[in-house]
Amino acid sequence: MNSRHALRSLIFAAVLTIAAAPSLSAEGTFDIPPGAHFNPEKLARVGDYLRDQVAQGKIPGAILLIQQHGKPVYHEFFGVRDVATKAPMTDDTIFRLFSMTKPITSVVAMQLIEEGKLRLDDPVAKYIPSFANAKVGVEKKAENGEKALELVPLNRPITILDLMTQTSGITYGFYGNSMVRKAYANAKIYDGDFDNAGFAERIAQLPLAEQPGTLWDYGHSTDILGRIMEVVTGKSLLGIEKEKLLDPLGMTGTGFYVTDPEQQKLIAKPMPNDSDFRVGFVSSPDVPMKWESGGGGMNSTLADLARFSQMLLDGGKFGGKQYLNPKTFELMTSDHIGPNSGVGRDYFYFPGDGFGFGLGFGVRTDPGNAKPPPAGSLGEIKWDGASGCYFAIDRKQDMFFVLLEQTPSQRQIIQPAVKKLIYEAMEN
Repeated sequence: MNSRHALRSLIFAAVLTIAAAPSLSAEGTFDIPPGAHFNPEKLARVGDYLRDQVAQGKIPGAILLIQQHGKPVYHEFFGVRDVATKAPMTDDTIFRLFSMTKPITSVVAMQLIEEGKLRLDDPVAKYIPSFANAKVGVEKKAENGEKALELVPLNRPITILDLMTQTSGITYGFYGNSMVRKAYANAKIYDGDFDNAGFAERIAQLPLAEQPGTLWDYGHSTDILGRIMEVVTGKSLLGIEKEKLLDPLGMTGTGFYVTDPEQQKLIAKPMPNDSDFRVGFVSSPDVPMKWESGGGGMNSTLADLARFSQMLLDGGKFGGKQYLNPKTFELMTSDHIGPNSGVGRDYFYFPGDGFGFGLGFGVRTDPGNAKPPPAGSLGEIKWDGASGCYFAIDRKQDMFFVLLEQTPSQRQIIQPAVKKLIYEAMEN
C-alpha cells in the first residue's frame, strides 16, 4: 500500500471510529440529549458572571453571542473595549484573535485541497525546499555530563497533514524549557520586517522538536501552512483568504492589520496591567508588517465570527453557498490523533482532557477524567487564542457560542466558567 493510500485509510478509519462510537452520558452538564433549549433565567447568570469580572477589574469588557437554530438566543455586551477611552463594546469592535486565526487558515487550506492545489500527504519540502534538510533535535548527555543537542534525520518527511494536526515537530519557543524550544527562543525569528516566505526559511533552519507525526506539539505549523498556500496560489495569504472565504462569507472586518484610522479606534485593548500575551512576539494590529501569520495574526469582529461559526455549525455551508463539501467537513472535524494514531500527548496538550484534534480544531471525543466532566457535547469543535477569544460549535444542539475578550491572564478562568454557565442554562 503506498503512502497516499495508507494515509487515506488511516484518516477514514478515524472518521468511521468516531461515527460508530457509542453515545456517552454523564452527570452534570456533559452531553445533554439533543433538543435542549435555553432557560432565560438561568442564562442571565452568564451576564451576571461577566459583569462581575468587569466590576472587579479583571477584564475591560467582553461580548458573548449564543446562537441556536440560526437565531441569537443571547447577545450581550459587557464593559468597554478600552478603559482609557471608555468606548463601549459593539458588534464591530475589533479583537486580536491570536491562535483563533488557525481555524480560519485551516478552512481555506481545505478549500485548496478540494481544488487539487494541495494534498494532505504532500511533503512540505515540495513547496518549501529548505524543509528537505530538516533534522530532529534530540537531547543527549555529553561526555562531560552536560546536555547536548544531537541532530538526527527524519524518519519520514513532514506533510501538510502534520501541519494541520500540529504534529509536524515544528514548535514554539515561548513556553517549555527543552533545548529545541530554547533554540527557537534564541534564534531571533521575529526580528525585522519579514514576510511569510522569509519566516518559513527561518523556521526551516531550526531543529524539529520530535519526529513528524509522533506528538501533538503546538507551534508555527499553521504559519508554514499559510506560506504554502501562498506558493500554490501565487497570492498573499490575505489575498487567498479574502477570495476563498472572507469576502464570500461577508467577513469584511477580518484581516491581519487595521490601517484605517477610524477603524483603529474600534480595536479592543486589554487591561493596562494585563497586556503581556506571553507568545514570544506580538504584532500591533494598527502597525502593518509584511508578515501575515496564518497561525496567530488575524483580527476580527463578532459579526464576522458569527458568520464563520454558523458556516461550521451547518457543516460547511452558509447563505446557500457550500464552502466545504460534506466529506471535507467531516475530515476536518474528526479526531486524527486519538488511539492507534501513533500520536502522543504531553503536558502541553492544549486541546485538553476529553478532546482530540482535527484539522485545525479541538474535537470532543469523550467526557474526560474530571468528575463531573466539563460541560459540552460529544463532537463539539472549538478553539481559542492567547487573548481570550473563544468559540465552540455544538452540532448536537444546533448551537454555537462566541466569547470575545482581551485578557491573557484571566482567559483560562473565564472561558470554562462561561461555558459551564451556558450549558447549565440548557434544559430539555
